[in-house]
Amino acid sequence: MPLILINFKTYLEGTGKKAIELSRKAERVHRETNVSIGLAPQYADITSLANTVSLPVFAQHIDFENAGSFTGYVLPEAIREAGAVGTLINHSERRLKLADIDATIARAHELDLVSVVCSNNAKVSAAVAALQPDMIAIEPPELIGTGIPVSKAKPEVVSGTVELVRRVNREVTILCGAGITKGEDVAAALRLGTAGVLVASGIVKAKDPYEVMREFADSMTK
Repeated sequence: MPLILINFKTYLEGTGKKAIELSRKAERVHRETNVSIGLAPQYADITSLANTVSLPVFAQHIDFENAGSFTGYVLPEAIREAGAVGTLINHSERRLKLADIDATIARAHELDLVSVVCSNNAKVSAAVAALQPDMIAIEPPELIGTGIPVSKAKPEVVSGTVELVRRVNREVTILCGAGITKGEDVAAALRLGTAGVLVASGIVKAKDPYEVMREFADSMTK
């Protein structure tokens, strides 16, 4: 920590060969600043990224079912073998019921996969914290992709959630997401008590992803 975790979503700018190009730029920033950077590409790109760069690669989702007749599901064993070290869970675009979040965290822990659970408010974050994930990413859905940083538009969402989560679980790492586009947004998120950011379009769809990543990393080392 601090950590910049980049969600490639299904943007064409983060697909296939472009995903590899983006991951190399991220690795360059890591080497220059020593700031931790994680990559969450589409499933098909996990292995190529894991074989290309030394940065940790995360899946965007896993299912908690065990091996068997589950066509179209994503086994934790499969993403681990593909080269991922962790996974996002309950992203705003892939919401789960609390019981399913619990089961998915448990499956991730079985395989020593880092669990990063997304949450949209303080109460959900506190409930998730009780399930013992490795990380929680605070992401108010109304700000995702808007360019309005949660650290500025709703700073109380971050600071209040951090306080509530810490009452339940003092060990979990808290990230800030939604609308993070500038280094000052990242710095503000850290001041509010988080240990890093979860970001997607702010980097993946940027005109110069390297410059944005470098700005983010520099803001974490000042």
